[in-house]
Amino acid sequence: MRIAIIDYGSGNTQSVKYALKRLGCESLLTSDKEVISTSDKVIFPGVGQASSAMSKLKFKGLDIFIPNLKQPVLGICLGMQLMCNFSEEGNTDCLKIFDSNVKRFKSTVKVPQIGWNTVFDLKTSLFDSINENEYMYLVHSYYVPLLATTVATSNYGINYSTAIKKNNFIGVQFHPEKSGSQGEVILKNFINN
Repeated sequence: MRIAIIDYGSGNTQSVKYALKRLGCESLLTSDKEVISTSDKVIFPGVGQASSAMSKLKFKGLDIFIPNLKQPVLGICLGMQLMCNFSEEGNTDCLKIFDSNVKRFKSTVKVPQIGWNTVFDLKTSLFDSINENEYMYLVHSYYVPLLATTVATSNYGINYSTAIKKNNFIGVQFHPEKSGSQGEVILKNFINN
């Protein structure tokens, strides 16, 4: 199986690569469209600021390319947010895969949310063998509201989407590569399903 990790200069790519290696899976860190399009699975990680990340995607021509991928694609953290229509972070148009805008947490909670939080209302095979209210590791100031395509929820002042799924695209707000054994289960489920 060939797993491509999209390299566009805004990802936590090495930690994802090491997490896959711990599972016995080799992956290729690449921005080569031919390599990505012929891979069995694609991981779209992201850390940092949305408008800067979108600029990097546009520079590499990946902003038009990613939404047209046909194989399973897993967006992680900012990668998930960039799959939405628009982000309040830098007032940025995004990839328009999911019909939602990304919003900033209100000042009633400490921003960013950093640390462990529970995931619940789990609705897809990505969460096979994961218990309701299992803890995952998150670092974010912006969130995706609850949608018809929400497949897992977390609460930080409000309930929000911690995972979304549409066709071959799935996004997780948490970092499976930093979420210990439960995060490894998530990555295994993505690879094996």
